[in-house]
Amino acid sequence: QVQLVESGGGLVQAGGSLRLSCAASGTIFSARGVGWYRQTPGKQRALVATISSGGSINYADSVKGRFTISRDNAKNTVYLQMNSLKPEDTGAYYCHLDPRLALAEVWGQGTLVTVSS
Repeated sequence: QVQLVESGGGLVQAGGSLRLSCAASGTIFSARGVGWYRQTPGKQRALVATISSGGSINYADSVKGRFTISRDNAKNTVYLQMNSLKPEDTGAYYCHLDPRLALAEVWGQGTLVTVSS
C-alpha cells in the first residue's frame, strides 16, 4: 500500500520560512512525479509546485521565486522550501504522487500552514 506522510506545517509570521516534507512508502518513488497542492476553505486544491521523475519543475505563478521544490529519491522524500511567506499562502498543503501505468495517484493527509500578518 502506497502512503504519503507530510510534515513541517505550522504557524509562522509573514516573511518567515517553513520547510514541508513528504515521505513516500510502498512504491518506486523515483519513477513517479510528485507535487504539492494547497487548499483553502471553499476552494479546490490548487497546484503549488511539481517535480517530475526526471527533475522537471513547475511552479504556480504566485510562489515563483519564493518556494523551492526538491526531491531526494534515496530517502523517498519530496520537500517544499517556502520562504518570504505571505498570509495568502495559508492553507492545507497536500503532497501528491502522480499516477503511473496501472498505479493510481495518491494524496497525503495534508499539513496545515498558517501565515499571520
